[in-house]
Amino acid sequence: MTLTARLLPGLAGIDPASWDALHDGDNPLISHAFLSALERTGCLRPDWGWAPHHLTLWDGEALVAAAPMYLKSNSHGEFVFDHAWAHAYAEHGLDYFPKWLCAVPYSPVTGPRLLAPTPALRAQLADAMAALCRQQGLSSVHVNFHVHEDDAGFGPDWLLREDIQYHWRNQAGWRDFDGFLAAMDHKHRKNIRQERRKVREAGVTFRHLHGDETSEADLRAIHGFYLQTFAEYGNSPALTLDFIREIAREMPRNVLIILAELEGNTIAGALCLRSSTTLYGRYWGSHLQLPGLHFETCYYQGIDYCLREGLSRFEPGAQGEHKLARGFLPTPVRSRHWVADARFRHALDAWCADEVASVRRYAGQAMRHSPFKTVAPDA
Repeated sequence: MTLTARLLPGLAGIDPASWDALHDGDNPLISHAFLSALERTGCLRPDWGWAPHHLTLWDGEALVAAAPMYLKSNSHGEFVFDHAWAHAYAEHGLDYFPKWLCAVPYSPVTGPRLLAPTPALRAQLADAMAALCRQQGLSSVHVNFHVHEDDAGFGPDWLLREDIQYHWRNQAGWRDFDGFLAAMDHKHRKNIRQERRKVREAGVTFRHLHGDETSEADLRAIHGFYLQTFAEYGNSPALTLDFIREIAREMPRNVLIILAELEGNTIAGALCLRSSTTLYGRYWGSHLQLPGLHFETCYYQGIDYCLREGLSRFEPGAQGEHKLARGFLPTPVRSRHWVADARFRHALDAWCADEVASVRRYAGQAMRHSPFKTVAPDA
């Protein structure tokens, strides 16, 4: 097969069915609907450092492999931190930006990145990334939060980085929240029950809405919570109300909005996405500070949903050691990096190896603080 590589400034020219045929269709964040909605609704702006620059491989006019990719003029919205790398380049009078990133914008969510039906095609994608990175005069190419199935596609020149997130997993086939709590030691079980009781006694109730079950008021409410959270942290919000409207319309059963209500008013909310197996917590916000409201809205309601819907995993987002006490266990996430300058690549090889060893030591230490009486071996 003789393949042609094409770089595309957006997904508008790609047939959605052809793009989605390249992956198993279960991860909503790499679907054509999600990624193209980001492009169409003003969420990706070059002045914020995001310019779509997707890699595609073609057999004649048939799309056979692709990767969602972006030219980056900064490292914002990536969740794999490389500020030290950029600083080292600057100290040597070299430009680190622009770089080339394969990822889902603003989303530290593990999923397929080398979208192709065979290992050979995935390897060709990775090879094309490195070759085109060099041809375009870019410093580096990065593949963030890839799945294990992508590993074989990366050659020995691709550096490995690891980090830890905290994920919930239905490790014992729990049928309800009481069964989940029964697997914990007394201290943690008691603390969670107390947190939930405070929210309940305050009179807060919750609604779980899929995209096709939401009203315009619901969509405006969740976007308002998102804006408020970003304002509180002094960050610029990237997601637009039109984006939330579009994914609710175009992928309705993949969108879950959790809304907290008190005395007829919507006071907090969480925006999630879901696959057939996994719930992905993305954003939350609140207009009212109540004890336990954050944990209930972002974590316990999501666990309730997973148990009711038969989902086996819940990934509530990056960072947060406080999640461990609430049943979310340390889980490795990984990224791959190809650096064009061989000198920097060699120096960073040792740096990355040290980082991986440190992260794995930390994960082992964190696991010793698991709230569960026993933990499945593959947790």
